[in-house]
Amino acid sequence: MDCLFCRIANKKTDTKLIYEDKNVSCFFDINPKAPVHILIVPKKHISSINEINSRNVNILGEMFLVAKKLAKKFNISEGYRLVFNIGKKAGQEVDHLHLHLLGGFKK
Repeated sequence: MDCLFCRIANKKTDTKLIYEDKNVSCFFDINPKAPVHILIVPKKHISSINEINSRNVNILGEMFLVAKKLAKKFNISEGYRLVFNIGKKAGQEVDHLHLHLLGGFKK
């Protein structure tokens, strides 16, 4: 399988990671929809939320905790959005589970 997000998450590209731990990698979206737009991506390939099961459900909790940590780091913790797009019809462009962290909007 040739998955772009697998390559990025596992440092097989020159994409700058802004956070990583043993299970996830995070980087800025190349087509940002907010002043701060970060993608939180599991290192293990999971196509989408539709592929979540009892063996991999814990990754979702970790992704949310990382989002909270990054929101604080980038000074957007007082207001941000978390978004999963599931499937092409909902705007999922890469078939690899990823959480969008969006914030930094001025009121």
